[in-house]
Amino acid sequence: MNIVLLGAPGAGKGTQAAKLIDEYGLTHISTGDMLRAAVKEGTELGLQAKKYMDAGDLVPDDVIIGLVTERLSQPDTANGFILDGFPRTTAQAVALDAELGKLERPLDAALLIDVKPEVIINRLCSRRMCKECGYIGSVADAVCPVCGGEMYQRDDDNEATVRNRLDVYEKSTSPLIDYYRGCDLLVSIDGDRDVDVVYADVKDALN
Repeated sequence: MNIVLLGAPGAGKGTQAAKLIDEYGLTHISTGDMLRAAVKEGTELGLQAKKYMDAGDLVPDDVIIGLVTERLSQPDTANGFILDGFPRTTAQAVALDAELGKLERPLDAALLIDVKPEVIINRLCSRRMCKECGYIGSVADAVCPVCGGEMYQRDDDNEATVRNRLDVYEKSTSPLIDYYRGCDLLVSIDGDRDVDVVYADVKDALN
């Protein structure tokens, strides 16, 4: 099963991806995680990407497409994958289709987790992350409930940057919905509910 996961930043795509991975054994390919790792390691790619990420802007296509193409060529993706955070534009979707065509591994679905903007703003501004293990919690978590590490707010989780990210998403990424609908691959799920309720609908739709 090869899936593209769509939705605005903070819509809950990562949570649903984790559940699909656990149940179906798919490989999770998150461009956000890969980029943040590159930033943390101080690689050339990370330094290029950081200035865009800090401002809430999209990382340029050539950087992302090269990264994802390399990842899809690795053997652990052979049994199926979930792309989380890519593609973000129609141009990227076309490029992805071309690469998957070369690999003879076409998409099975484009899964949209749909959440209203104001709900997302509240979610992201209250989000906190563990410096040690990467656990994602909320402002209610004084320390990480998993490892006891220090919780912090990411630079890009402030309201101004979140609103900018949502504006960028609306202008650049929303056309993907029409693109995948035209390809008869779009599956849209209401993401503003309990995560288990959302996942039950996701499974029903994919099956």
